[in-house]
Amino acid sequence: MSNIILPKSWNMAENEATPESVYMDRRSFIKGTSLVTLATAASFYGCTVNSTPHPNKPIELTANEKESYPAKRNKKYKLNRQMTEERIAASFNNFFEFSEIKSDPKYLAQRMETSPWEVEVSGLVNKPRTFNPDDFYKLMPVEERLYRFRCVEAWAMAVPWTGFPLKALIDLVEPKSSATHIAMTTFYKPFTAQGQLAFWRPWPYTEALTLEEAANELAFMALGIYGRPLPKQHGAPVRLVIPWKYGFKSIKSIVKIEVIDYRPPTFWNTVLPLEYSFEANVDPAISHPRWPQAREKMIGTNAVRATRLYNGYGKYVAHLYT
Repeated sequence: MSNIILPKSWNMAENEATPESVYMDRRSFIKGTSLVTLATAASFYGCTVNSTPHPNKPIELTANEKESYPAKRNKKYKLNRQMTEERIAASFNNFFEFSEIKSDPKYLAQRMETSPWEVEVSGLVNKPRTFNPDDFYKLMPVEERLYRFRCVEAWAMAVPWTGFPLKALIDLVEPKSSATHIAMTTFYKPFTAQGQLAFWRPWPYTEALTLEEAANELAFMALGIYGRPLPKQHGAPVRLVIPWKYGFKSIKSIVKIEVIDYRPPTFWNTVLPLEYSFEANVDPAISHPRWPQAREKMIGTNAVRATRLYNGYGKYVAHLYT
């Protein structure tokens, strides 16, 4: 007589059990949960794919923008490589406010309204002021610069930015003698930029520089790229570009600049301090904990290059770190 085993109510077949690899992968679990949350919120608030404007929709320029483009190129800053194709740069963007997938911001960022827009400059300054982007075209020495751009993820590009030296803005508001750093903050609109619904991250995005770094001639506030105003996926209407540092330091879509007398917390340095330093200077000798930094891949090409200290801008900035 054979033994008959009656299954308990809590038993399940082996093929129905969650694989150990999935159960142990906490990142995959959290990411999957967040995607469900974001999709639900998007549907509830009407932020579906069908409501996203097309990225090639013509941008209506202001009178000052029409006069400013194309801006005169500053020939002091040269490239040692081929310029990245505009279509490639426009389709490969880290903008975690909208998505962790690089091809998504080209479409998802179009939901963001960039006009009207204000940038508040305050803190330890004699002349605090709030600007709109049109003010920058009127008040600042707008020019085009060719810069190399290096991401901490070991990819790179080379693009023509239009904008003005950050120092010109700092000088206009007159920092007090006690000032040591500038802190920058981006927008916070979680039902437009659904990545900001990830409550475990310290939104809005923040970044900072020492005042000496901010006053360096390379530090640049970008208003445009490829001879026209910034597309939204690049950080419209105004962003920072710091070519000797990893790209996450170049904060997008800035709404606030505060001059302060201490080193403030910053987004990625808060989230993963062992992986993303406050200083974040490009250095091939210091590997990221999960990949080497000795080489870089030029996006849109098969070219792989040796990474250069300070992204090759040492003659401009090395003295800041002696």
